[in-house]
Amino acid sequence: MRFLMKVELPVEIANEMSADGSLGKTIGQILEQLEPEAAYFTTANGERAGLIIFHIDDAAEIPRVAEPWFHAFEANVDIVPAMIPADLEKAAPDIKRAAKMYG
Repeated sequence: MRFLMKVELPVEIANEMSADGSLGKTIGQILEQLEPEAAYFTTANGERAGLIIFHIDDAAEIPRVAEPWFHAFEANVDIVPAMIPADLEKAAPDIKRAAKMYG
């Protein structure tokens, strides 16, 4: 199943790691282990942030995905399911049924 993870890196920690040259290396190591479908970097809530798309089949894999960010950066991590257009097409009958019943 596809998920979107948003990681927010606290400014002070990310600044220290940027200054000592370890920020990019650490992010690279984490992404190498995760093998994401895509990874984008931006800002969120005044902090450096990443938006990472990845696949897992079992909820027990969430710690493997999130813990490196917690430990390396004391990051705030949010993980939510994500769909592509084909997933929405597949879900169309359920969406229609819910709209009929509750719309």
